[in-house]
Amino acid sequence: MKIAEKHDRHVIPRGAGSGLAGGAIPLGAPIVIAMTKMNNILEVDINNRIAWVEPGVINLELSDYLKPFGFHYAPDPSSQQICTLGGNVANNSGGPHCLADGVTDTHVLALEVVLPNGDITTFGGLDAEPAGLDLRGAFIGSEGTLGITTKIAVRLTANPDDVQTLLISFPSMRKAAETVSAIIADGIVPAAMEAMDQKTIEVIEKHIPSGYPTDAGAVLLVEVEGLPDGVEIEALRIGEIAENHGASDIKIAQTSYQRDALWKGRKSAFGASTYLAPNYYLHDTVVPRSELADVLDKVNALAEENNLTIMNVFHAGDGNLHPLLVFDASEEGILERVHEVAAEIIKISLEAGGVLSGEHGIGIEKQEFMQQLFSDEDLEHQNKLRSSFDPQCRINPGKILPSGHSCADIQTLNKIPEGTWV
Repeated sequence: MKIAEKHDRHVIPRGAGSGLAGGAIPLGAPIVIAMTKMNNILEVDINNRIAWVEPGVINLELSDYLKPFGFHYAPDPSSQQICTLGGNVANNSGGPHCLADGVTDTHVLALEVVLPNGDITTFGGLDAEPAGLDLRGAFIGSEGTLGITTKIAVRLTANPDDVQTLLISFPSMRKAAETVSAIIADGIVPAAMEAMDQKTIEVIEKHIPSGYPTDAGAVLLVEVEGLPDGVEIEALRIGEIAENHGASDIKIAQTSYQRDALWKGRKSAFGASTYLAPNYYLHDTVVPRSELADVLDKVNALAEENNLTIMNVFHAGDGNLHPLLVFDASEEGILERVHEVAAEIIKISLEAGGVLSGEHGIGIEKQEFMQQLFSDEDLEHQNKLRSSFDPQCRINPGKILPSGHSCADIQTLNKIPEGTWV
């Protein structure tokens, strides 16, 4: 970072590159700092339930490492087999099991950070109430625009005493969505609550047979965990609520193999979409749970009007939608149509009281829509925060904030120094 500052060069930190909003794409000719070889689990303190790790540690590998100790790392993105913890911090990533436990921000206690001028500092701390401003909270989710994470102190979560995984079938996605709201309204917050429509179920079963009913209009995959008696009571109550909302079938995984198969299928859904078409555009918006059914109806109608195939698979419990537009990029004019529909999905979500992103971030994908969610004054204050960390706007420039509100200008990024290898 000091060398980059000396030569006035832009810098972009990059982990596994599994992000879906373009946050790790180099713009112009920056120095790309690959973080993937900083992949050591440095220290595990079971007594205090804390681990220090480097940013290149793969999400799932940390939980696998912790399994013999009876612990795991709670945030579990669908890409957890390849995504890195540094990238999870950058995007404040979530996952199916973040409904009850919270997303990355809840599970990161402290960060060692290299600032744009090369200084090394620590945000947060292991104390219950670290002194000073919560710069840890400001840094998490900043998508690599404030500095580079080099060490992360994560909170460890004890494995539950008991788990029950329910697969609930419905004749329609509307029935499933209404059930989601009813479960939460009843005071039950499951560990996870995922929804999939019929197209998604069909391609999952072709790709990796997991036990999903291909004749169902939609399914909910609901998981409850805790002490055995409490888990049984909650599972029974969820079943009752589902039946009252038109569920056609309710099954409970009887073995760990059945449970693992159901989750393997859910987390393979995006890759399985290639059974319908070779390309896909995966969206990421959040809407209030009470609006789920109406928003999904509008999104499906929009896709049908534009002759596009759509798969719906999403984190139903917190209203985080992931409509998947599947298409063949070789078809003339299809990309323009996909982007037009994607923009309209954002509009529908915002009109329902939603937000631009639940976990994928803004990157370059949603920059142009930031002004639909935030006022000019909001954006100016966001830019002031960024500039306070990086006055020259050299780290991951051209991301998140739209033109006119960002300290970085795309035209500046495109000025490639003479003699640069590209």
